[in-house]
Amino acid sequence: MTTSRTHLKTIEQRLLWLSHWMIHNANHIRPKADGIKVGGHQASSASMVSIMTALYFSALRPEDRVAVKPHASPIFHAIQYLMGNQTREKMEAFRGFGGVQSYPSRTKDIDDVDFSTGSVGLGVAITSFASIVQDYIQAKQWGQELKLGRMVALVGDAELDEGNIYECLQEGWKNDLRNTWWIIDYNRQSLDGIVREGLFRRVEQIFDAFGWDVIRVKYGYLQRAAFDEPGGEKLRDWIDSCPNQLYSALTFMGGSVWRKRLMDDLGDQGDVTALIDSRSDDQLAELMENLGGNCVQTMADTFAAIDHDRPVCFLAYTIKGWGTPIAGHKDNHGGLMNKTQMAAWQAHMAVPQGKEWEPMATVSDVPALQAFLKEAKFFAKGRRRYTDDVLPVPEIQISGDREISTQMGFGKILDDLSKGRSALAARIVTTSPDVTGTTNLGPWVNRRKLFARKEQSDTFISENIPSTAKWEFTPEGQHIELGIAEMNLFLLLGAAGLSHSLFGKRLLPIGTVYDPFVARGLDALNYACYQDARFMIVGTPSGITLAPEGGAHQSIGSPLIGMSQDGLAAFEPAFVDELAVIMEWAFAYMQKDGDDDPDERTWLRDETGGSVYLRLTTKPLEQPSKRVNDDFRQGAIDGAYWLRKPGPNCSVVIAYQGAVADEAIAAAGLIGENRRDVGVLAVTSADRLNAGWTAAQRDRARGNPDATSHIETLLQALPGNCTLVTVLDGHPATLSWLGAVAGHKTIPHGVEHFGQTGTINDLYRHFRIDRHSIVQSVRSLTAGK
Repeated sequence: MTTSRTHLKTIEQRLLWLSHWMIHNANHIRPKADGIKVGGHQASSASMVSIMTALYFSALRPEDRVAVKPHASPIFHAIQYLMGNQTREKMEAFRGFGGVQSYPSRTKDIDDVDFSTGSVGLGVAITSFASIVQDYIQAKQWGQELKLGRMVALVGDAELDEGNIYECLQEGWKNDLRNTWWIIDYNRQSLDGIVREGLFRRVEQIFDAFGWDVIRVKYGYLQRAAFDEPGGEKLRDWIDSCPNQLYSALTFMGGSVWRKRLMDDLGDQGDVTALIDSRSDDQLAELMENLGGNCVQTMADTFAAIDHDRPVCFLAYTIKGWGTPIAGHKDNHGGLMNKTQMAAWQAHMAVPQGKEWEPMATVSDVPALQAFLKEAKFFAKGRRRYTDDVLPVPEIQISGDREISTQMGFGKILDDLSKGRSALAARIVTTSPDVTGTTNLGPWVNRRKLFARKEQSDTFISENIPSTAKWEFTPEGQHIELGIAEMNLFLLLGAAGLSHSLFGKRLLPIGTVYDPFVARGLDALNYACYQDARFMIVGTPSGITLAPEGGAHQSIGSPLIGMSQDGLAAFEPAFVDELAVIMEWAFAYMQKDGDDDPDERTWLRDETGGSVYLRLTTKPLEQPSKRVNDDFRQGAIDGAYWLRKPGPNCSVVIAYQGAVADEAIAAAGLIGENRRDVGVLAVTSADRLNAGWTAAQRDRARGNPDATSHIETLLQALPGNCTLVTVLDGHPATLSWLGAVAGHKTIPHGVEHFGQTGTINDLYRHFRIDRHSIVQSVRSLTAGK
């Protein structure tokens, strides 16, 4: 056995022990406050240990990035602990408060996590988009020094049921994907049972169709050596024809059962009988369980043999729970070794009592292994979290067209940026799931072009066919074309929104999508925010205001998504001057890193930065005269401002958000005929208003009586008998909470049911978000007395 192979085997066994001891400690030793099982997926970790040992200590380089299978988190943390990048204290608190996370997390773990995983399947797909982003950066003049790395995903075979994995394969093919490895832990067991027979054949066909190399890693060193012995081909044929369930069951039952079954099936055939008889029960079990994915040297050799940049799918056969007493049992997905099993296994692993947490507890030549670990290329440059300079944000202004929609205003703002030469404009990358033209990205794309690693001309231009869209693909292009798959949109935004950290080059990603279809990609949106990716998502057109399109294209709950999604500041401006102010702020907000002082004026966490969601519409509105005062600008950013300040005898305030601004303003005029001092509150972000209000309440509860949020400041002068009438083209709960701020009666207007086709006026009247319905609600106050 070579020195390298010996060290890899030693590391493999150390990782197997440390990961399982960490889980055992959390479930059977650490005091429990609530008596609930902690869990930790020992079997799913064990099946990956050889693969991850070979990967991290033989194949990877500092520029490579890895998305670790969620249930292999214990192995990942054990690797970092072995390398001195994780603390024993946090290992002992595994799955506890402040301890290492159940699944690797970029934002919650202190060890060097490249991609958060946990929403099953998404950690796989994001690696392909990260590779595309890497190519995008290197193609630019400002990114040519970037050293390309491999984007690696460790994949559980049950994750192959996730549809987003196959959606991203098509985008990879269209974008000439390279430098991507997916390593499938083919242990053939999932949470509820055994994976169907023949799955690997389907997997191979799918990947092959999209231009991937597929490498099947089925046999380990011991098995390949046995196959060369007399009778070895018969043993190989038996292994190849053995059903998944039977192989798992025999693994769990052990060597003597293996022997009986093999003899029963193969019979007394001389050569194969001699092959079996030459091994003890333990040796026979070791042979039969020596699948390719459980052989560290086989995996190291397989990785080392790749000498190209084509995408590769490694189908690594493994045994779930390999090397432990629960190997192969169909219930082992969430199963744990009990104390008796663990004690026996500890003796088998030769770990002394009291030395369970010692990284080198069973190592015979500690200096030699430490020297080997020091030479591991992946860890050679230390922590691989990068950063990039903050890009200055140019002043964003927009011409005051008499009537314009916020969607058109968004397109004009980007078009103005595309005409300039600012550093910020050079780092903007736009993308859209086949709705580029209808979400007003067209002018930007025409000027800044589409991205491809190789030039592709627009046939309509070369054939002199008039078209408003100039679809030229070039390495300098700044728009990435996507098909109709919103999951891919948010995965790409997530990858691009991490570019400053992953690759040391900041991008400002902007994605557009029809607002109702934000929900189609909601899991990937949440995943991107959980990683603290930075991007702008523009949902447009929105609401029933998209009247002729009918209910399928009309959004209702998306404002509530914007309010509830952590890491995402949601806005719904009504006027384009608001939009300009918000976008200028947003480009700076997307680049914040948390180093600034907390804002005690609004109690929002603006110093930490985040992503931004704009909910826009196609409905043109008459624009107000030019507004440059600080109250307006700051109010638009903080979430609201007084469009019409209430007087001292105010009995009604109309609070609106978004496209219904004209209805709210007109209703205020009609109400003002009979009521004095009517106020109109322009809400640009119910999300930020609500977040500031709840944060201020928390701080008051902690003993700071002066904590006051922006919305509390705005409403504090209203008389107690004043009524708030809220209205938006979205779910009424978005604004109905405003009455709880200071105890005012509230009448909410909004949309709660699927819409239908019709004119805007038809639908506004039907859902009672028109001016006359608002007036009726106010009149009912008097009628009810």
